[in-house]
Amino acid sequence: MRSPTAAQVAAEVFGVKADYAGLSKDADEPMTPEHLEWADLIVVMERRQVSRLKGLFGAVPAGKKVVSLGIADKYAFMQPELVELLEAKLPAVLTRVGG
Repeated sequence: MRSPTAAQVAAEVFGVKADYAGLSKDADEPMTPEHLEWADLIVVMERRQVSRLKGLFGAVPAGKKVVSLGIADKYAFMQPELVELLEAKLPAVLTRVGG
């Protein structure tokens, strides 16, 4: 529930186009190569997901940045504590790509 929350916060609070996809086999919206092509910035919640992303898709497309927010998988969708974390962490991430 972190990724859909992050996408919603990014769109509503920071006004950026955002989508989400999961890297696990049981993800509601599994990550596809099309997601990677569409995104200017790929944000994962945990550092281990960077390795998982590369393991599933190989090298990240040229010009794409991957950033880990360091947010543990312990939150519900739009849980206030998660929203607060995202509001604190996303501005620095988004400014890296001119967002």
